[in-house]
Order: sequence, then structure tokens, then C-alpha cells
Amino acid sequence: MIAIINTGCANINSVRFAFERLGVTPEVISAPEQLAQFDKAVLPGVGHANVAINRLRSQGWDKAIAEYQKPLMGICLGMQLLCDSTEEGQVDCLGRIPGKVKLLETGKLTSPHMGWNTLAVKAEHALTAGLDESDQVYFVHSFAHQVNDATLVEGEYGQAFSAIVAKDNYAGMQFHPERSGKVGTRLLNNFINWKL
Repeated sequence: MIAIINTGCANINSVRFAFERLGVTPEVISAPEQLAQFDKAVLPGVGHANVAINRLRSQGWDKAIAEYQKPLMGICLGMQLLCDSTEEGQVDCLGRIPGKVKLLETGKLTSPHMGWNTLAVKAEHALTAGLDESDQVYFVHSFAHQVNDATLVEGEYGQAFSAIVAKDNYAGMQFHPERSGKVGTRLLNNFINWKL
């Protein structure tokens, strides 16, 4: 049973439909006390980090997520919120995945980074099964997790950044797997099959 955490900071329907296409019916939950009942959880997110982290804390999600012992994956802003801190609003985040989120240094490239991009696998993990260098996924972001020991997969747009991260039972995907076609479907399936 997979929970999709509804904090009011994401369009959760596209994530829900992506899982349903894989034959899994996730449950959208809005109360932190529900989280422990589920085998896996997804934290989607869009918008501004400062607004989102304040909403998470005011609703009690920070404590529930910290106590969760099973696989939990953040998507896009949801991934960034699982990290130590972000330059977007200069806020401390949930501290579940080591590392800082900083503004992408895009040089002459347009910002935000929006569109399809390739991936480079840096560490083997259940979440990266079947990925190769020709695969592309869909990004929409201006901030990114700085590459460190938690980085499983890198992307590049002006600079290298973390595209997939993991630490213990927590993971994150900076791109939108639910909008990334067959590659995204494979990655969501990897999450469904991820065992600790």
C-alpha cells in the first residue's frame, strides 16, 4: 500500500494516475497520523520551498516523516524538502537526506531548467535498475541538490546536480517520473519494488 502525502503543495493527481497505470492504487492522505499504516510513501511537491516546508511543519508532517521507517520518496520539490537545507527562502528542511539545495548555476542557459535531459548513474541501487545513458526524463526546477555521497544519479544543466538521491529509507527524484514516459514508468516501478 502506497500513500501519497497531500500537503496542498502539489498536483497529486498526475502522480496518482501514474501509479494506477502500473496497477497500483495509492491512497492520498492528508493527516500525518495515517502515514505509519502504509508500506511506502511519496512526497510530491511544487512551488516555493519556504511555503512548502512551513506547511509541512504546521501540519505535523515533519515528525511523521522523521519517524517513518519504510521507503519514502520525494518528487521534485518534495525531494528538496527531504534534504538538509535550501537556498530557496534560506530555510532548513527535513534533514532526511544529507546535502544542500542551491540555485542552479546555468550560465547562459535559460532558468528554470525545463525539459528533457539525460541521466548519468553514479551508484547502483534498486531505484536505478534498468537505467542507461540514453534515457531521458522531464525536469522543471531552478534549484538542485548538490552532488554528494547520497547522489545515485546525476543530471547536468550548466552544472552537475543530483537527479536521484537516497539515504537509508528516504529517496528523491528531482525530475517528474510521472511525466517522463517509459523511463519514468520504469523508475516508479523500481520504487514499487524497492525493499529495504
